[in-house]
Amino acid sequence: MTRNGHEDRPVLVLGGTGKTGSRVAARLEARGIPVRIGSRSADPPFDWEDRSTWAPVLDGVRSVYIAYYPDIAVPGAPDTVGAFAEQAMRSGVTRQVLLAGRGEPEAEEAEERVKSAGGDVTIVRATWFSQNWSEEYWVEYVRAGVVALPAGETPEPFVDVEDIADVATAALTDDAHIGKLYELTGPRLLTFAEAAAEIGRATGREVRYQPVSVEDHAAEASAQGVPQVEIDLLTYLFSEVLDGRNARLADGVQRALGRRPRDFAEYARDTAATGVWSAPVTAA
Repeated sequence: MTRNGHEDRPVLVLGGTGKTGSRVAARLEARGIPVRIGSRSADPPFDWEDRSTWAPVLDGVRSVYIAYYPDIAVPGAPDTVGAFAEQAMRSGVTRQVLLAGRGEPEAEEAEERVKSAGGDVTIVRATWFSQNWSEEYWVEYVRAGVVALPAGETPEPFVDVEDIADVATAALTDDAHIGKLYELTGPRLLTFAEAAAEIGRATGREVRYQPVSVEDHAAEASAQGVPQVEIDLLTYLFSEVLDGRNARLADGVQRALGRRPRDFAEYARDTAATGVWSAPVTAA
């Protein structure tokens, strides 16, 4: 058990309204652990680009879950994350859990910056999220039945965000995870075409993958109103990181939690049951 498990000081969850942060916050709250959400809409607000907001959210905090927006792979992220980790240590934070990216040099630099800040650190490296198919603009592609992305035929071991949240929560609450690096993947490799087919089976209708160029994808995403910073990030991930470097499985979920990671097919079945992928209704 954690040394400070009975303290009433909150855990700061950065990106607390995002895919991983919201789930981490919910798990901590379910255990009766006080949580402070770090986001621009929270009180006090937190903004990675406004360092004057850092001290108020760190005041009185015992530990921090660090999820950088828009992604830890973007230029400048290591310096910003490192500066935050150093300020957190000066503020009396005893534990930091960093969500990092797999196969991303910038993310590895950020890892080193957080570790060099001192204190109890756990690194959680994750690959592409399964939930990108249901909690990003990709959901519209799935609803339309044609997933047009520049992913080629490179396989990825999609990881379920529920697994990421379980590992991060364990790292924030149990001393056994101090100093560990957990590389998280799902239990098998899937191409984007195979992942789309899994979703098709779960929804009972055809969902197919259609390869497009990086340029066409960027233009389509822009037309959908996706912020330019996210388009630039995805262009980098699709054109550089999705080159086969991550086409291998890792055992981080098993080592951290003592169980197998959640399979993409299970994610697809559970998500399909929510109706989020229901095909759009066409007016008569």
